[in-house]
Amino acid sequence: MGRITVRKPVLRLSTAGVRGRRPDTLAVEEPLEIRVAGRPLTITMRTPGDDFDLVAGFLAAEGVIARADDLVALRYCADATEQNTLDVVLADHVPPPDPGMTRAFTTTSACGVCGKSSIEALRVDRPYDIAADPVELTPKVLARLPERLREAQRVFDRTGGLHAAALFDATGEPLAVREDVGRHNAVDKVVGWALRAGLLPLTGRILMVSGRASFELTQKAAQAGIPVLAAVSAPSSLAVDLAEDAGMTLVGFLRGETMNVYTGAHRVTA
Repeated sequence: MGRITVRKPVLRLSTAGVRGRRPDTLAVEEPLEIRVAGRPLTITMRTPGDDFDLVAGFLAAEGVIARADDLVALRYCADATEQNTLDVVLADHVPPPDPGMTRAFTTTSACGVCGKSSIEALRVDRPYDIAADPVELTPKVLARLPERLREAQRVFDRTGGLHAAALFDATGEPLAVREDVGRHNAVDKVVGWALRAGLLPLTGRILMVSGRASFELTQKAAQAGIPVLAAVSAPSSLAVDLAEDAGMTLVGFLRGETMNVYTGAHRVTA
């Protein structure tokens, strides 16, 4: 695994005229090329670590795979530099990715949607009936999630530069936490972990993200069968529309003891 953080010199200034040089810890951002059966599929910018989970989650979000036995192998390429190229071997029963989804340019860590060939490619058929998920949870359980997520952000404590995503059960117990420079990568790492562990669909689970709830994060949650998505910040209008259509509970502005429930309020009980 590559380095997660690096030390860089900075000039520290203040309005009081104080000047000084010191080292600062930064989160690493490096490209990861994803290949399927040796053929390049995409390049994404990510924080090294949990790369197998990242790739598995990405392929699940794209509808290429749906369960652990769809994957035969995940391995770093022998010709790769610093483990920045990963090749996927799919099971014989899994069709190869549609050539139309190949991203011919780098995907930035800020946006996972940018490389889509068309808006129609976002409309992946959802494999699970989220609306039928009977899970219920209380506002108190939801209110504890940001603090529990923050407590698990070990690299953020050193850098201040990473997003995080965490999977919780209905009682608020954490199951998996992942960090990355890209919020979509953090979610892919969590979903990929669950897929490789044979846990999909994630019935009765809560996905908590450290930033806003975008359309793509909502789509990734839906693809994994997650009934509740909670975010520290605001959702986008398209995220709300998608959550409503999928039968998902979407919670935003989850801070302190207050929150906004945008969709699926029937799951949040007093």
